[in-house]
Order: sequence, then structure tokens, then C-alpha cells
Amino acid sequence: MHIDAPGTHIDHLLRQTRMHHTQLSAMADVKANILLTLASLMITFSIRYLSEPYLKWPVLVLILFCLATVVAAAYAVMPKLDFKYRPNVENPECNILFFGSFMNLDYDEYVTVMERVINDPALVYETQVREVYELGVFLARKKYRFIRLGYMIFITGLIVSGLVFGAIELFIVLNP
Repeated sequence: MHIDAPGTHIDHLLRQTRMHHTQLSAMADVKANILLTLASLMITFSIRYLSEPYLKWPVLVLILFCLATVVAAAYAVMPKLDFKYRPNVENPECNILFFGSFMNLDYDEYVTVMERVINDPALVYETQVREVYELGVFLARKKYRFIRLGYMIFITGLIVSGLVFGAIELFIVLNP
């Protein structure tokens, strides 16, 4: 990576972008927790209606969709760590700033890599840019993707459950 004029403007840009990614990650966690709570409460409050003959199927549909919502939301916030991963610190694509990349390194190995990074200004910027990129990719592909899926499952469950209830009501009205 070539930088024509390193300076505080670049430092500020990278710092702001990293802070923004951190805020987006925190927002994703809150959204996932909302989904988890809402779907869990819907399951809790709906279970008692399973014994009602006319409500059995709509409630069952709602509960199944809520369970799928819980799974998607939990997966979105579940830590994704590989405890056997051993990074190739000589590879410039290794993100040494991400704890998942260096958690299996000895302290001495980590310090050696960080010394190399810190003593090369171009490598400092490249390392920070790589981290910003990987944070963004992680947010998009792991967190927000599954949160969106959770919301879509939840909304679909409400609609399908309502349609099933409506179909049962219509059947009862047409066949007294």
C-alpha cells in the first residue's frame, strides 16, 4: 500500500471508521437481543393456546417461526472463534489487530509481529485499513445478514400465522 502523505488526517479517518464499525456492531447486538427477547416472549405467551382447537395450528406456525427467529438472532451475536487457528504472521493478509487472529500466538510472537508493524509506517496504515475492511465484511456477512434473516423470518411468521388463522376462521364460517 502506497501513501503519498501520511498524517493526522489519515489517522483521524481510520479512527472514525473503526469507531463507526464498533457502533454498528453494538447496534447489531441490540437488534439481535430485541429479536431474541420478542420471539422468546411470543413463544412463552403462545404456548398456552396450543390446547385451543381453533388456535392450535396458527399458534404452532407462530411458535415454529419464532424458534427460527431465535436461532438466526442467536447466530448473529454468537462469537465466531477458531481455537485451533494459527495465523501466518508473515502473510500480509493476516489481521494482527483482530484478537481472533492473534489469540493463539505466544506473547513473544505477537510482540515480534507488532514491532515489525509499528516500525514501518506504511505497514501501520495497511494493517489498520485491513482491520477496517475485515470489520466491515464481518458486520455485513455475519451480523447484519443474520439479523435481517431473523427479522424476515419473524415477519413472515406473523403473516403466515395470521393467514392460517384466517383460513381456519373461513373454514368454520363456511362449514358450520
